[in-house]
Amino acid sequence: MSVQLNHTIVHSRDNRESAEFLAHILGLEVGPEWGPFIPVETGNGVTLDFATIPVESITPQHYAFLISEEEFDSAFEKIRAGGIEYFADPHRRHPGEINHNDGGRGVYFLDPVGHAMEIITRPYGG
Repeated sequence: MSVQLNHTIVHSRDNRESAEFLAHILGLEVGPEWGPFIPVETGNGVTLDFATIPVESITPQHYAFLISEEEFDSAFEKIRAGGIEYFADPHRRHPGEINHNDGGRGVYFLDPVGHAMEIITRPYGG
């Protein structure tokens, strides 16, 4: 069997708020609470398990999601309709723009605690 990422824990100030935020943007389902975790499973079976921890202990991370053109349209519309600030680049130097890296489309936005979320329609280097 080849190595695969199965799950990761995402720190949040409110696990349900963060799970529902991401699930809404990406059109995914929030799974049932399991212990201290609220899971959101991606299409390739990787689960993001949101855990509530003290805000001062949260270190912002980066999570990138490869999605289809149609999924991008839907997610981007939810970002804009929600008044969520977005950027074409990870350094947030190009607000209100998307990128077209590798012939696709991509955008960065922050989740409720400041994790950098990225959606792209083409993998980098592809």
